[in-house]
Formats: sequence, C-alpha cells, structure tokens
Amino acid sequence: MTDRIKPLIDHHFAFNDKFGISKRTIQMVVTKVANRAGISKQVTPHVLRHTYSVNCIKKGISTRSLMQLLGHDRLATTEIYLNLSPEDAIREFQDKW
Repeated sequence: MTDRIKPLIDHHFAFNDKFGISKRTIQMVVTKVANRAGISKQVTPHVLRHTYSVNCIKKGISTRSLMQLLGHDRLATTEIYLNLSPEDAIREFQDKW
C-alpha cells in the first residue's frame, strides 16, 4: 500500500464499517488497471495477493509474519506460498553458501 493510498483507506474506515465496494467491482477495477498497464496475463485480486505473498517470501519475510499480514489462522495456509521455482531454490542455496 502506498503512502498516498493508506490515509484514504484509513479515513474511509474511520467513518464506515464496510468497504462499500463489491468483490466484482474490485475485480473489474484490477482488470482495467492491468489492461491499461499493458499486462497480457490475467490479473485478479487473488493473483495480486499471491504475487505479493511470494515476493514477501523471496525477500526473506518469515512465514509467521506473512501469516499475520495475510490474516491467516493457520501456518499451513500460508505455507502454500513457499512453492519456489527450482531456479529460486538454487539461487537461495547459492546465496547461503
């Protein structure tokens, strides 16, 4: 979340209990932004969440911290994001040794 967006969201929730936008509307906004950016792959809120999670793991954020950030109740749910590519596993090994 950018420094520009956070105050807007904080302000909204100071006066509202709900976000006020349907899931479908959020999906359409994400798709529209991806199209404007020229992204050819399918982009959904779930894809963005998954990409964020995998990047957190790649940057070394612990699975326990990521579990908290994602709002998961069980560590096993968060561990889904640990499936690194073979290239990532080799790169991590080489960085550590």
